[in-house]
Amino acid sequence: MNEKHASRAQIAAAFASIYIIWGSTYLAIRYAIQTIPPFLMGATRFLISGALLYAWARYRGAKRPTRLHWRNAVIAGGFLLLGGNGAVMWAEQVVPSGLTALLVSILPFWLVIIEWVRPPRRRPNGAVLIGLILGFIGIVVLVGPGNVGGQGNVSPLGATVLILGSLSWAIGSFWSRDAQLPESGMLTTGMEMLGGGALLIIVGALAREFSSFDIHAVSSASVSGLVYLIVFGSLLGFTSYIWLLDKVSPARLGTYAYVNPIVAVLLGWAIAGEVLSVRTGVAAAIVICAVALITTARSADKLHRNSLNSARDRSELHFHTQV
Repeated sequence: MNEKHASRAQIAAAFASIYIIWGSTYLAIRYAIQTIPPFLMGATRFLISGALLYAWARYRGAKRPTRLHWRNAVIAGGFLLLGGNGAVMWAEQVVPSGLTALLVSILPFWLVIIEWVRPPRRRPNGAVLIGLILGFIGIVVLVGPGNVGGQGNVSPLGATVLILGSLSWAIGSFWSRDAQLPESGMLTTGMEMLGGGALLIIVGALAREFSSFDIHAVSSASVSGLVYLIVFGSLLGFTSYIWLLDKVSPARLGTYAYVNPIVAVLLGWAIAGEVLSVRTGVAAAIVICAVALITTARSADKLHRNSLNSARDRSELHFHTQV
């Protein structure tokens, strides 16, 4: 990938976009679900964002998707947006936004484990194994018993939902990478958002969110959070990401996987008054170092093996974020 066709200022602005915007979406979710039920909020976000991305991709010349494309996109949307993002939205009712970002940042751990257990069973190298061990220690410090690193303040149920949500996202990541989907990444993402949004509506109905939802009680903070998620989180952030895919290396682009949690923790502390204890700080440092180690080691290993083509690398990178 060559950066000569883009100025340093343009690349820096695009990185700032995915670093800050995607890092801030956890806080936006917190405000959005204050007066909007989580699954209905997510459904609204993804149906609107998905429709806009789909329409824009088709306008730019993307081919009409087939029935098989739609089937695969809905399955991917189920794992990624219902299972992965849905877990984030539900858990933020009981887990602070910064800690949510830390817990879902363990996604690379699941990716490594899945690659390890499924054919052709790619055994992680030493650096990745060290990262896995560090990550496990960090999670224990963060959500373990109160006598592990100080008083705990993370809901065990919320933490479990987030960890399982990351697993769902990892499964969806591999499905999206291997399934037959449109060549256009923007079209594919729009279709997955539409499929995931439809599934979120169904789950919201089963959870009786419609009967408990009072549109007159929706606060301006929740509306602002939802609009921010649609315009910035889903549209501007993703557009910046797609643009960077052709400008920088996958390893450099993948740095957002461990920058976003830092941004989320700091914003939750500075804006929402979320507690940033010594225990949280230590756990955050351990988890983020583990994610950075695994991400960089996996990127280097893939370059050495040259076993994945660029399209598959691009697809997997796209689904490293659950916001």
